[in-house]
Amino acid sequence: MLKKSLSVLALAPLLVMNQGCNTSKETATESTKPLHLIVLDPGHFHADLLQKTIYDQVDSTVHVYAPDGPEVKAYLAKVDQYNTRADSPTNWNEQVYTGPDYLEKMLADKPGNVVVLAGNNQKKTNYIKQSVDAGLNVLADKPMAIDAAGFELLKDAFASAEKNNVLLYDIMTERYEITNTLQKELAKQADIFGELQKGTPSQPAISKESVHHFSKIVSGSPLVRPSWFFDTKQQGEGIVDVNTHLVDLIQWAAFPEVKLSPSDVNLISARRWTTDLTPSQFKLVTKQDTYPDFLTSSVKDSTLSVYANGEINYTLKGIHAQVKVLWNFQAPEGAGDTHYSIMRGSKANLIIRQGKEQNYKPMLYVEPVGSDANYAQNLEAAFKKVEALYPGITLKKDAKGWQVEIPKKYDNGHEAHFAQVANKYMEYLKDGKLPDWEVPNMITKYYTTTKALEMAEK
Repeated sequence: MLKKSLSVLALAPLLVMNQGCNTSKETATESTKPLHLIVLDPGHFHADLLQKTIYDQVDSTVHVYAPDGPEVKAYLAKVDQYNTRADSPTNWNEQVYTGPDYLEKMLADKPGNVVVLAGNNQKKTNYIKQSVDAGLNVLADKPMAIDAAGFELLKDAFASAEKNNVLLYDIMTERYEITNTLQKELAKQADIFGELQKGTPSQPAISKESVHHFSKIVSGSPLVRPSWFFDTKQQGEGIVDVNTHLVDLIQWAAFPEVKLSPSDVNLISARRWTTDLTPSQFKLVTKQDTYPDFLTSSVKDSTLSVYANGEINYTLKGIHAQVKVLWNFQAPEGAGDTHYSIMRGSKANLIIRQGKEQNYKPMLYVEPVGSDANYAQNLEAAFKKVEALYPGITLKKDAKGWQVEIPKKYDNGHEAHFAQVANKYMEYLKDGKLPDWEVPNMITKYYTTTKALEMAEK
């Protein structure tokens, strides 16, 4: 076991707060800041991104507990990169413990009040449960559960969090992507959207599709993924991983601030399929020369097949919905991860496109349905209500309807959304509670994804 101090404070952005969500009003010095982060077993780059920003309420010292190895070293190196950058450097001070008893040591020490989790998803639900049982707040990367057993344990964790007066929350960055935000806001305007349609299995009322890539650039450098990322027993299949974001967005946009439950969900169909990687592709993204033993069952004729793709068709409170995630090895030149979304209203469809025509940047469109002669006039009047919330957005007429033009100041990129989630979580910690609908809707979300996996496996 090893304990060391590094000038890199990991993950402090989100977690640092007084135990049990009781926040001190002192803010002057590091020692009086109410939030103190514990980063547990960081194995995913989302842990780094939480610390790309510094936070007024978070102490600069972050306590890290992890097994020794390349994952914690990669995390620390990235935080150090943030600390030493020329433009707006951070000042994290990482206190690191590595050893086989890292979890037990963290639970015994409890040097902070917020546990940050982003790593191996097979271990994550247990980490969550033990942390909240110990009276610690938890901010966790998605997914918080990857199978039916994990879902049952997660439900127990939420019950324990309530009993111990701590907050368990997952990192839903996609709510902060501006086109998703505006799609939700426009759907609230009856003169623009009308009413959300019921839809059908072949034409859902709300559909979301996300395309991701194994090879990508993060914070200016090629991303090195751990080998276990390609083991669905450890990472989770695509149907329960990225689809967590999409199911969340559907709940959030179609039923804003409404408490949902698993009984509101009716699964219609679910399917899963593989993305195939060559040995050279695997080596490029993992820096490993060979497949580890735990991937042997997924390898045939030297090709690794990963169940990274999944689709769920279901109804939520009678509304037909569809989510789909696709994983390719690498994006086309100039592209990256992409998102497509449609909400079908009685007066207009609200569509997010992010293809070649949009230069791979998400753009939001309002496309009227029917033949209301007064629609344009009503749209202009109703749009002003949304414009008041987001000054500078405008409408531009096109062949099918209107494009919502969004100033650059709102397009801060995916990496910046982690700080936005962290700041929102810190607001909840200060209040000592989450919104009433968040916990039941998280439970409903993970019920949807894990039950869909069961259906797809049959």
